[in-house]
Amino acid sequence: MQIAKFVIYSLSILIAGYLLPGIVVENFGTSMVAALVLGLITVLLRPFLMILTLPINVLTLGLFTFVVNAALVLLADFLVNGFEVDGILWAIAFGFVVSIVNSILSSFVKD
Repeated sequence: MQIAKFVIYSLSILIAGYLLPGIVVENFGTSMVAALVLGLITVLLRPFLMILTLPINVLTLGLFTFVVNAALVLLADFLVNGFEVDGILWAIAFGFVVSIVNSILSSFVKD
């Protein structure tokens, strides 16, 4: 089941690369590497960053979470060859598109 989720997440990244002009994903292999790197970054860094940015997150009623997620996407851009993001606004849009596409594709897979 975890492999199916990984493949769906990789497809979501690839589709977001096709839909958004500010995102470049060279091929499916690149999207799989990007999915792996984003997953690792999310597991390792996101909890620490969320605690670190808690005061500003409270002041913005949670909207600063989008900036944290965009920063993680930009870090993945730095680490993965063939995966390029043109800026923080494209990284925020990437997060939205990947979430929506991932939800749609996941609805076709049984638990």
